[in-house]
Amino acid sequence: MTKTLLKISGLKVAYGGIQAVKGIDLEVHDGELVTLIGSNGAGKTTTMKAITGLLPAAEGSIEYLGQSIKGQGSWDLVKQGLAMVPEGRGVFTRMSILENLKMGAHVRSDDAEVAKDIESMFELFPRLYERKDQLSGTMSGGEQQMLAMARALMSRPRVLLLDEPSMGLSPIMVDKIFEVVRDVSARGVTVLLVEQNARLALMAANRGYVMDSGLITMSGDAKEMLNDPRVRAAYLGE
Repeated sequence: MTKTLLKISGLKVAYGGIQAVKGIDLEVHDGELVTLIGSNGAGKTTTMKAITGLLPAAEGSIEYLGQSIKGQGSWDLVKQGLAMVPEGRGVFTRMSILENLKMGAHVRSDDAEVAKDIESMFELFPRLYERKDQLSGTMSGGEQQMLAMARALMSRPRVLLLDEPSMGLSPIMVDKIFEVVRDVSARGVTVLLVEQNARLALMAANRGYVMDSGLITMSGDAKEMLNDPRVRAAYLGE
């Protein structure tokens, strides 16, 4: 039986007088790439922030590895193997690429393995190696997205949360980012992907959820959802 790594039940999140998430259920199993799609304002990013403790959950439960993590800070969750690449990337702009990668490994003390993982990130993202001493704030949006993903992977997460990794990128860079997402998944990292590019997200994922106005309105096998007329009409522009 497949192990459930992340389980959300009856989650409600409100802020600024708005109930952004209205009671959702969602599961991510070991080894899966699961995507959460939906239009702007659907509550996707709010859900991710609640999982990682950046926003408080008003109701419901959030379990990771069978234990409640509701109310825990994101710094504690990284130590437990749950890392997020936030919307907007959030790189340390006044630090070099290499310094950013080292910051991603701040929860680790195995220096020799950290050095190996830095080399591994440079193999996964050759462009970062070419610019390893460059300040991250001077890089393009696509390069910063690569760095944000590499920095998160430096913590050796068991579950990686990706919030809108393709936002604002050129079509060529979007293809590269999704190539990396599939590569990371193939390496055994479990991934929960929030993404507006529904077609690419469902093509990459094992399972998908559709979120609309704070509710999960559909879920299932990603490839079947890709061919569902409702999904195609609402999210694929058909």
